[in-house]
Amino acid sequence: MATACDDRKVDRSHPAQRRVLGFLVGTQAVGSVGVGTGITLGALTATTLSGSVAVGGLGATAIAVGAALLAVPVAMLARRFGRRRALAAAYGVGALGGVGCSVATAFGSWQLLLLALTAFGGGTAATLAARYAAADLANPGRRAGAMSTVVWATTIGVIAAPNLASPATAAFGPGGPFLVSTCAFVVAGCGVLLGLRPDPLLAGRVAVVVGDSCCGVGASELPRRHTRSEVWRALGPNVRLALLGVALCNTAMTGMMSMMPVQMTGGGSTLTVVGLVVSVHVAGMYAASPLFGVLADRIGRMPVLALGAALVVAGAGVCGMASAHDAPQMAIGMVLLGCGWAAGVVAGSVLLTESVPAALRPSTQGLADLVLNAGGVLGGLLAGVIMSTSSFTVLGLVVGFAALPLLMACMGTTLRPVAPAEPQDDGTARMSGVSI
Repeated sequence: MATACDDRKVDRSHPAQRRVLGFLVGTQAVGSVGVGTGITLGALTATTLSGSVAVGGLGATAIAVGAALLAVPVAMLARRFGRRRALAAAYGVGALGGVGCSVATAFGSWQLLLLALTAFGGGTAATLAARYAAADLANPGRRAGAMSTVVWATTIGVIAAPNLASPATAAFGPGGPFLVSTCAFVVAGCGVLLGLRPDPLLAGRVAVVVGDSCCGVGASELPRRHTRSEVWRALGPNVRLALLGVALCNTAMTGMMSMMPVQMTGGGSTLTVVGLVVSVHVAGMYAASPLFGVLADRIGRMPVLALGAALVVAGAGVCGMASAHDAPQMAIGMVLLGCGWAAGVVAGSVLLTESVPAALRPSTQGLADLVLNAGGVLGGLLAGVIMSTSSFTVLGLVVGFAALPLLMACMGTTLRPVAPAEPQDDGTARMSGVSI
């Protein structure tokens, strides 16, 4: 049985993988400018238009709701037509949402803004789904590295977006930043539609199987609609653990992140200081993702998923114990949370991808993004309730204890003796413990 180390020594990736990965990185960097605009201005604009902090919280939630609602449709489009059209469609919906946000800002309607922000979530859905496209043609021993490279590219746009907001507002008015995000989504969508050739998912289906194929499932396997029972039977222990991992890491990160500015500003910290803490947190989420991709390829998916859970527990504890004006400790905790998110999402996504037959991957990946975004929505809502009824310290305790079962399950699976891996439909091995 080939190991991850063997896979790295012998390049068994599809000949088009380098080109596909390059286009995905480029379009991800551009598209994430739009995503960063939503993160930066969604809640703030909703608060300004409505005069209510509660409505402002709904602004951030609306984007996550939109991404969750589009996760499964995007996966269905990918299954039937390929990644290229699915990603372009998601970016298109995000662009329409950007136009709607600009119009809502011009008319001063927070109700229209919330509706538009829901469509705006299409950009988030596209940037999340792109990581799976990076793995379709990758060498099995480098799948995590390919995914994490695309996740890393998000750093560029998320950092650039706040710096573009002021010039865009000066040039086009209050809705200017959303027009910039619209342009970013359009460019990314056109780039994917025109440049992502061959389509990685379709190319993987027709790849000629020679010995240990990297990802081909045979030219005779045509896409079809799978029944719910078929998808449910594919959700084995590894898949369920992967779904729990991506959902819990995103729920914990979103919950703490949404309330951190409230906690710090309430303690007298300036917006500049809060912005610096947010920046280092984002760096932990995206910029550090290649590190966890390399680790997942070298030591296994499950140990890195366990590491992600441990970082979430640690980060929640450090943040929860920090006083409202202790920016350094808060920053350390938020970096740990960001790194936990990166480790959990990268390792969980690869584990899920390799634990189901190739024909069921798009459907299962869509389910993963659905639970990931739903977790984000739930995390934001529960965090607000806990903060309003108790304190930020209690929120940190709740988040930390919630991540403990994931840590224990991953450690138990990792330390359990590994049985010989079963071959998958695409010629790769099922992920279990630390071997491929």
